[in-house]
Amino acid sequence: TQPIPLPMEDHSVVNACCMKGICKGCAMAALKRDMNDCPFCRSPFPDNDVDMLAMIKARVGKKDPVAIDYLAHKYFHGELGLQKDMQKANELWAEAAELGLIDALYSLGLMYETGKGVKQD
Repeated sequence: TQPIPLPMEDHSVVNACCMKGICKGCAMAALKRDMNDCPFCRSPFPDNDVDMLAMIKARVGKKDPVAIDYLAHKYFHGELGLQKDMQKANELWAEAAELGLIDALYSLGLMYETGKGVKQD
């Protein structure tokens, strides 16, 4: 029998430093052991939105498709102190899709299907 997969978006968090996901249970266990940094790259967690955005943009500068997709979501929803900008989200998703990230291609398709930020197609 195959294991039943949990919906990762509901049970995990993404670390801005290295853009790797970790389940919430593992993150809680690490905090209980006083591990106050990223379990993957050992970078300290950002204290505020400005620091988190700087970490994400550093990964975007390295052409990390997961980071580009993550930043696109932040622009789409207007999070981390960013102004809600559908056009910027569209550009970022297109860039991440060109780098081969399937999730970005899906998000781009949803934008065109719903007509949010682009002409509906």
